[in-house]
Amino acid sequence: MVFILKSLLLGIIQGVTEFIPVSSSGHLVIANHFLDFELQNISFEIMLHLGTVLAVIVYFWKDIWSLLTSTVKINDKGETAVNNRKIMLYLFIATFITGIIGILMKDVLEEIFHNPLLSASMLLITGVILMISDFIPSKTISLPKTGVWRSIVIGLSQAVSIIPGISRSGTTIATSLFVGLKREEAARFTFLLSIPVILGATLLELRKMTAIQSEYLLGYIIGSVAAFISGFLVISLLLELIRKRKLKIFAIYCWVVGIATIIILNV
Repeated sequence: MVFILKSLLLGIIQGVTEFIPVSSSGHLVIANHFLDFELQNISFEIMLHLGTVLAVIVYFWKDIWSLLTSTVKINDKGETAVNNRKIMLYLFIATFITGIIGILMKDVLEEIFHNPLLSASMLLITGVILMISDFIPSKTISLPKTGVWRSIVIGLSQAVSIIPGISRSGTTIATSLFVGLKREEAARFTFLLSIPVILGATLLELRKMTAIQSEYLLGYIIGSVAAFISGFLVISLLLELIRKRKLKIFAIYCWVVGIATIIILNV
């Protein structure tokens, strides 16, 4: 029962923090430390990530379907199809940049991933990024006009967020705004970008999957479902907050959690 309750809690933490800009990896590292809950194997982490990526796919299924069909129908020269193919290209470029850096830094990242003090310290940096993002003037560039160089910059910024405590969504949104994307477009690009990134990271770990012991199966399923539901509910909230420039509330939250964690760990 304790395992199931902790699985539920970690599932909710994963779903909520994967999309609001406060770093899901950082929160999971800190939560695991204080809950004294060691994941039984990599399978549990994979289940949580699958739950969150499914939430994005379900929420943005119309956008995803439109992008995929436009990519397949290469003879369609309509404006929508052409724009969708451009967006797919930019998503691929950003994902490729992030993936290459992630693979090259994989061994280093595995060593620091379970360091709660590092995660707490990185939350302070995430807070700074979020605070700055609310003061970036509104721009007019739409996704089809993102361009290659902006895609590369966004991909590089997303790679930085591989470090636990650095928010992926917060960093990519802030970077997208900085290079000129509209606020709504920056959020949309960030969510769409999360699909190949999360799926790619998950697939890389599938080879480490071990047989799930029957006594843990229910907890794994509950954690995944909790991640899906909480993640799905959070997406619309974040989109609204980005539009209204209210990410600073998450900046304050990151500072409070980061400082409090650092103090507790050093007491």
